[in-house]
Amino acid sequence: MNKYELAVAVNGKLEEGDKNAVVDKVKALIERFGGSITSVDDWGKKRYAYEVEKTKEGWYLFIKFQAEPEAPAEIEQRIRIMDNIHRYLIVSDEKELVVKHDEKKFDADGENAENVDASKAEDPAPAETETASPSEEGEA
Repeated sequence: MNKYELAVAVNGKLEEGDKNAVVDKVKALIERFGGSITSVDDWGKKRYAYEVEKTKEGWYLFIKFQAEPEAPAEIEQRIRIMDNIHRYLIVSDEKELVVKHDEKKFDADGENAENVDASKAEDPAPAETETASPSEEGEA
């Protein structure tokens, strides 16, 4: 079984009891497709960044669950048509899925710093030539 996290934004115009009924339906969907809920994090009512279906705020919930790989697609298909759910997103919560990149260091030219000639890296900056500015030439 894989670990997943479901983020849900429920209509903010609902009362607490109605919101709980919607959340219970979502939990039932997860369990219907063989998932087991590990935690539910209720963030309460928050203001949206922009209006969604003429509503300015919604109830935010994050549900962590374990399920087979086929379950998230089935759950999303059912949540998509549920009333009072404005937004949803299911993401994998597996720590092993994090891809590590090569930590090669590059110089300013975009070349691999390990391959740069040591003498090139140690060259001092070119000396500045002393030239008088036009205003100083007239004064001298």
